[in-house]
Order: sequence, then structure tokens, then C-alpha cells
Amino acid sequence: MATLEVAGLEKSFGGVRAVQGVSFAVSPGEMLALIGPNGAGKSTCFNMLNGQLKPDAGAVRLLGCDITGLAPRQVWRLGVGRTFQITATFGSMTVLENVQMALLSHHRRLGELWRPVARMDAAPARALLERLGMADQAARPCGILAYGDLKRVELAIALANEPKLLLMDEPTAGMAPQERISLMALTAGIARESGIAVLFTEHDMDVVFGHADRILVLDRGRLIAEGAPAAVRADPRVREVYLGSGAVTGAH
Repeated sequence: MATLEVAGLEKSFGGVRAVQGVSFAVSPGEMLALIGPNGAGKSTCFNMLNGQLKPDAGAVRLLGCDITGLAPRQVWRLGVGRTFQITATFGSMTVLENVQMALLSHHRRLGELWRPVARMDAAPARALLERLGMADQAARPCGILAYGDLKRVELAIALANEPKLLLMDEPTAGMAPQERISLMALTAGIARESGIAVLFTEHDMDVVFGHADRILVLDRGRLIAEGAPAAVRADPRVREVYLGSGAVTGAH
């Protein structure tokens, strides 16, 4: 069974049809990239999947259950994690404390915050940080971390919810080239090991073609191509959309 099934999604803003009849599926452990030029409808799609926007038509199913139009918190509770283009952490709290808070929320224990927090879920939080290569940064405040390290903390926070589906919006934005490769390789390894379906948007075509199992191409709200990286790279419609940028033809 697919982790995520999207059928006939539609969304308009005034007279602008931002998303038109978009359908696709993501399987457990799969890395699926959603690409397209600016204004193609990628963010609108993402926001309908995690409940920030309600579709005008269509359906979103998580492991066969209809989650269309549910509020973001409800979607998150059902096992959909999300990372954002701009990182969202508590800057004055340590790396470990940020992950502890995510674990407490996942276990519905935020009401226990009147108790000393230092030991609450500390062991699983440290295990997550170890998995992401951030154990040595556990005691540092997030506010002083390098941007690439912040991205890893954000991923740890998303994984604390034990997601079945992980939505990653521009996960490598603002990162150095080597950091981008490292983060996406780490994400792909965890996804395959844990059976997490990953849907990500990305402008860096080296990241897309280097780490996606399949690619969806969106243009003016419509899916114009879908398939393995080699097939998408060779698709004449995709070449036309990216004509002159070298973004697809230059990928290797």
C-alpha cells in the first residue's frame, strides 16, 4: 500500500488555478521529488497535503485513510512530518532540549513541563541526535549553530514524531554544496531504513537527480512529467519548461 495517495487535487485563488488535477502516490522508503519553476504550484500542493490549505476538489489519503482538509495538527498526529525552507527551532534552547520538546509533544506529555525537563525523554533525544551526527552539539543553543547543523536539528525534530510521511520544503536552501549532499544522503538512508515516505521540493537539480527515486514535474499547476530521473531528464516537455536554465540538461 502507498503511504500517500493524492487524487485530483485542485486549488484556485480568485481566477488563478494554482493546482489543477494533480494525482500521484509515494511508497514507504521512497524519495519522491516535486520540481517545477517558480509559481508552478509546489508550495500550494504541500500546503494542501499537511492541512494548511483545504483543496477545492480531490482527495489526500494517508495509508488509505482520507485526511483531506484536516487541520495541520491532526495531520501531524496521524504521522505526517514537515521541514520548512526557513528553519523553525527554539534559538535559546539547546539542541537536546529542542528534540526533547518534540518527543514530549509526540508522547502527549507537554502537560508535564512543570516537572524538571532535563531527564525527560533525554535518552531517545540523544539517540536521534546520534543518528543525525549531532550528538556532539547537544548542549549548544540552537541560536548559535551553523545553518547546516540547524537543518539537521530540524530533521531530528520531524523524526521525533515517528512520521510515516515526511514533507521537506526546499530542505537544502541556503546550505553549502557539500552540506546539501550530506543532508539528503542522510535523509535517504533513514527513509529507506525506517520505511518513511519522503516528498521533497528542491531547486538544486544536482540534489534532485542525485537522491530522488522518482521525480514529478509541475508547471502552471499541472503535472507534466513523472518517472525515474533519467526519463524525466530526457522528457521534451521538461526541457521546454527549463529551457535556457541548464537546470535539467546539466544534471548528471
